[in-house]
Amino acid sequence: MPRVTVTVRDNGGRTASAAADFTVARPVWGGYYLAGNADPTADLVGGNFRSLTQYRSLADGYTFPGYQKPWLLALGGKGIAVNMVLELKAYGSATTGAQTFTVDGVTWTVPAPAMTIQQRPGTTWPKAYGYGQVLAGQCDGLLARALSQYRTMGFGVNIQLAAELDTDHEFGTTESGVPYTWAESDARSVQAMTYVVNWFRARGLPAGTTFSVGSGGFDRACYQRTHPEALMSRLDFLQWNVYATDPADTALGRFRRTRDWAVADLGPVALSRPVIVAEWGVRVAEFPDQAAWIATVPPAIAQLNAERGPRIVRTNYFNSGWGTLSPKATGLAALRAAYRTRPYG
Repeated sequence: MPRVTVTVRDNGGRTASAAADFTVARPVWGGYYLAGNADPTADLVGGNFRSLTQYRSLADGYTFPGYQKPWLLALGGKGIAVNMVLELKAYGSATTGAQTFTVDGVTWTVPAPAMTIQQRPGTTWPKAYGYGQVLAGQCDGLLARALSQYRTMGFGVNIQLAAELDTDHEFGTTESGVPYTWAESDARSVQAMTYVVNWFRARGLPAGTTFSVGSGGFDRACYQRTHPEALMSRLDFLQWNVYATDPADTALGRFRRTRDWAVADLGPVALSRPVIVAEWGVRVAEFPDQAAWIATVPPAIAQLNAERGPRIVRTNYFNSGWGTLSPKATGLAALRAAYRTRPYG
């Protein structure tokens, strides 16, 4: 560890010295996501954007870099850190059947997704590959296809498994007709996430590959259940998402909530991991002046990183859904200004 020593001398020739160890923390990386996994290149111009979030389904045949997304290769090649959210969820209905395909000379057959998630009453429940299917090896072909494509990209990414496990499990899950409670779904997901990370780590990965597991971070018990030490020993980052959706929400309070749960509830391995906030945003309905709220984020992150606990190292604004910037130009200007401010600058 670096050390600085200061020696002072008075006019009588007497001296005194003091030494202190120090570390130099690199700047936090400000990042972005544009609705629909769209090309954000134009929005990034003129800003200190260092990070990017993208979403992919393992059911999709174009996982890395994604269908018609050469711009992602260009951004990643320029050093933008990509957080790739890799989901068992099948997007839409085109990929909800069985699949047979060939990867590097090996033919795989993968059954149809057998699980439903996000079972909010009164909504259509999305389909996903089941945790039991993962543990039975039935999804290995999907992993092999994703890995083969990933190896051609030319740079490493953080692979975030699932967007938000708590959102997926909040109302329970059902696999092959068997219902599971929220807590049961959490336990099953930990087993499946461990399987997937171990599967990837047992094979050749591009340099710089890291892993995390996704969480909205809105339920304390769920966050604890989905971050046991055994799983965290296989991961490189903690993760949670942050949104301001109540007029009383402050940046410090919203970013602090899940972090404080982590400090209180998680083990030493988990707390040794830095934090990626893959999504953060401020909803215009409650905060018409989004720019003013965004301006409070840098000091909030600086304060949290000065306290005991895991250090936040990336925050990617979610310009979609709750975080949609309106007007966009004003919001982008506020983001650019925030990302030039300590601890980002």
